[in-house]
Amino acid sequence: MKKISVIIAGRHQTSITLEEEFYEIFKKIAQKEQKSLSGLITEIDSTREQENLSSAIRVYILKYLQNELTKQSNE
Repeated sequence: MKKISVIIAGRHQTSITLEEEFYEIFKKIAQKEQKSLSGLITEIDSTREQENLSSAIRVYILKYLQNELTKQSNE
């Protein structure tokens, strides 16, 4: 498990815990989208439906990967 301290929206400090595998994919998504981890976490936090931020990030990663697979299958 990887514990990450982040500042959300430039003002609220919190921490999230992700499995290494999720963390590595999350970093790749942030790079691909040309966003910082904090920036991407802030976006997820502002639209999340899950109570737990770490869970919301996992769901975001899953949906992102599902979307990428759909794009690939439509090509």
